[in-house]
Amino acid sequence: MSNARSHSDIDTTSTERYAASRRVTLVSVLWNLVLAVSQVIIGLVGNSQALVADGMHTLSDVITDFMVLFALKHGRKDADAEHPYGHARFETAVTLLLGIMLIVVGAGIAINAGIRLTTAQTFVIPAAVTFWVAMTTLAAKEGLYRYTMLTAKRFDSNMLRANAWHHRSDALSSLIVAAGIGGSLLGFGFLDSVAAIVVALMVIKVGGELAWLALRELVDTGLAPDQLESIRRVILSISGVKALHLLRTRRVGEKALADVHIIVDDHLSVSEGHQIGETVRARLIEEIAPMADVMVHIDTEEDIDDASCLDLPTRQEVERRLKKYFAHIPEARQIEQTTLHYLKGRIDIELLLPLTAVADATGAQDLARRFAEASQADQDIGRVELKFH
Repeated sequence: MSNARSHSDIDTTSTERYAASRRVTLVSVLWNLVLAVSQVIIGLVGNSQALVADGMHTLSDVITDFMVLFALKHGRKDADAEHPYGHARFETAVTLLLGIMLIVVGAGIAINAGIRLTTAQTFVIPAAVTFWVAMTTLAAKEGLYRYTMLTAKRFDSNMLRANAWHHRSDALSSLIVAAGIGGSLLGFGFLDSVAAIVVALMVIKVGGELAWLALRELVDTGLAPDQLESIRRVILSISGVKALHLLRTRRVGEKALADVHIIVDDHLSVSEGHQIGETVRARLIEEIAPMADVMVHIDTEEDIDDASCLDLPTRQEVERRLKKYFAHIPEARQIEQTTLHYLKGRIDIELLLPLTAVADATGAQDLARRFAEASQADQDIGRVELKFH
C-alpha cells in the first residue's frame, strides 16, 4: 500500500493541523477563564486558600494558552529571507517553555507540600462547597487534557502534547486541593501534602521529557533509526543511484529536513545527474511522512576514494596548460569541446573533434597518441581520449 503524498495533501494537512490546534487552544482559554474566576471567588467566600491558589494557577494557564496561539500563528508562516527554513521552530521553542513551566509547577507543589508536612501547619476548615468546586475543576481539567491530547496525537504536535500535560498537571493540582479540603473536613489534613509530593514528581518527570524532546530538536537531533532506514530504502530503489555515503536529518517542528550524498556513474551528464537528484528529492517528500525538503548532493563513484580532487586545477588553468601542450599539434585548432572528469586525484580529458580532422582509423589512433604524449608530463592529467563526430 502506497503512502505517497502530493503537495496539495501536505498543504491540506497543514491547514487542518492549524485549524484543529487553534480550536482546541481557544476552548482551553475559555474554560480556564471560567474556572479561574469560579475558583478565586468561591475560595475567598468559602475560606479555602488552597482553592484560591489553584485559581491563580489556572489563571496562569491562560497565559500559556496565548503562548500556544502565538506559536501556532507564527510557526506556520512561509520561509523568508531571515528564516529560510520557515518558522516551525516557534512551536519547538514554546514546547520547551511549557516543559520548563511544568517542571517549575511541579517543584513548587513539592516544596509547598514539604513545608506543610515539616511544619505540621493547621489548616482552617473550609466550606464544603469548596470541595465540590475543586472536584468540578478536576473533571474539567481532565476533560481538557483528553481533548487536547487527542488533537496532539492526530497531528503529532509536541507543543499540544506539552499543553495537554499542563492541563493534566492542573487536574492533579485540583485533585490535591480536593484531597486537602476533604482531609481537612475529615480531620486528616496531612494527606494532601503526601499526595502533592507524589503528583509533583510525576509533573516534573513529564515536563522534563517534553523539554528534553524540544531541546533535542533545537540542537538538530536526527530522525529515529527506523525512519533513517526507510529513507535509505527509498533512495536506493531509484534508478541511477549506485549508493549513498552521507545522510543527515533534522526536525523543524512537525516536519523533517534531510541532506544526502548519492553516488552515481562517473561519466553521467550534469543534466542526468541533476534529474536523478530531483527524483530522489521528490520521492522522499512523497513517501516519508514528515519530510518537507531534501538537499541532494551528487557524487561520482570515485568520490569516496582516498584520492582527493580538491587540489586539482580548475578548467581555466587546465585549458591554459592544454593550449601550451598542444601548440605543436595542428589538429588541436579543430577541438570543439573539452570535457573534464575529476577522478581518483587526476583529471581525465575527452576532446571532441570533427571526423574531417583525420583520414582514417589509423590516423585517429596516431592523433590520440600525440595528444596523450603531449600532456603526459603533467601529474594532474590522467587519460586523454579523442571522440569524433
